[in-house]
Amino acid sequence: MNLWFVFALMTVAAVFAVLWPLGRRSALQSGGSEASVYRDQLAEIDRDLAGGLIGATEAEAARVEIGRRLLAAADQQRDMPAQPSPGLRRVASIVALVGLPLAAVAIYLPLGSPGLADFPLAARSRTADATQPLDNLVAQVEAHLEKNPTDGRGWTVLAPVLARLGRYDDAVRAWRNAITYGGDSSERRADLGEALTAAAGGVVTTEAKAEFERAAAMNADDAKANYFLGLAAEQDGRTDDAASIWKTMLAKAPADAPWRPLVQDALSRVGVTVAPALSNETMAAAKDMNETDRNAMIRGMVDRLATRLKQNGDDVEGWLRLVRAYMVMGERDKALGAQSDARQAVANNAERLKQLNEGLKNLGLDG
Repeated sequence: MNLWFVFALMTVAAVFAVLWPLGRRSALQSGGSEASVYRDQLAEIDRDLAGGLIGATEAEAARVEIGRRLLAAADQQRDMPAQPSPGLRRVASIVALVGLPLAAVAIYLPLGSPGLADFPLAARSRTADATQPLDNLVAQVEAHLEKNPTDGRGWTVLAPVLARLGRYDDAVRAWRNAITYGGDSSERRADLGEALTAAAGGVVTTEAKAEFERAAAMNADDAKANYFLGLAAEQDGRTDDAASIWKTMLAKAPADAPWRPLVQDALSRVGVTVAPALSNETMAAAKDMNETDRNAMIRGMVDRLATRLKQNGDDVEGWLRLVRAYMVMGERDKALGAQSDARQAVANNAERLKQLNEGLKNLGLDG
C-alpha cells in the first residue's frame, strides 16, 4: 500500500510539472491587456483636463508616465512567444491529468514487480563473492538450502566443503540430503561412508561400513568403498581379508591410479610387501621375467631414481616415490635416509617443503 501511495505522489508531481507552464503562460497572456488599460487612462486624463479637474502641467506629466508604461507593455507583449490557443491548452491539460497516469500504469504493470518484498541492505551485502572467506560462502549456501531444502545439487556441492572444514556431522547430513534429493549412486554412498568414518575419528563404524557395502554393490570397482572396506577389516583384526581386498584393488588398478600409494601403504601396515608401481611398458617387459630378474629390474629403477634426485632434488613427487619404494622393499633405513636428503634438498623452498612433509605423513615415517 505504501508503494502505491508513493507512486501516486510521483504522478501528481509529474502532472503538476506539465500543468504549471500551461497555467503560467495563460496568466502572462492575460497580462497583455495592460496596454488597453493605459490607453483608457490617457483618454481619462484628456477628459479631466477638458473639465478643468487638473492643470495642463499635471496632465502633461501624467501623459508622459502613462506613455512610458504603455510603450513598456507594448514591448513586453511583442517579445512574448506565440501562445497556444485555449483549445490546445485544454487538450494538453487533459492529457497530463489522465494520459500520464494511464501510461505509467500500462508500462509498470507488465514490467514492474509491485508485489516483490523489500530486500534489506544487510542482505544485499551478502551476495556471493569468490574473494570472501570460505566460511562466508558456506553460510550463503546453507541459507539458500534452508529455503530450498530439495536442491540436490546444492547439497552435493556443500557436503565435501563441510567435510573439508571438519564439520563432519553436517557433512553426513548433507550427503544424506544429496542422496535423497539428488539421486543415489556409488560415489555418494562412499562419500557418505567416508564422512561417517571421519565423524567417528577414523573408525569405520557399522553404519559407515553399511554405506561402503551399498556403494560396492552398485559399483564393484569403486576405489573409495573398497579401500574403506579393507580398512574396516583391518580394524576388526581381519588383516588377511584386508590384504585380499587391497591386493585385488592394485591388481585391477592402472599404474597411474592416484590412490595406489595409499593402498600400498595400507598393505605395508598389514605386513604385505608390494613392488612399486611400474608403467605399462615396463610391466610388459617384466611379464616373462623370473622373480630374481624382476627384483633386479625394480632395484635398478629405484637406484636410477635415487641418482637422479641427487642431481636434481626439486622433484618432490620423485622423493616421495623413492621413500615409498624403500619402504615397500623393507629397507626402512634407506627410507629414512631418503627422507632426510629430501628435506635438505627442498629446504630453501617453503612450498615444496610443505608438500614434502604432507606426503611423508602418509608413509608411516616419523614427521
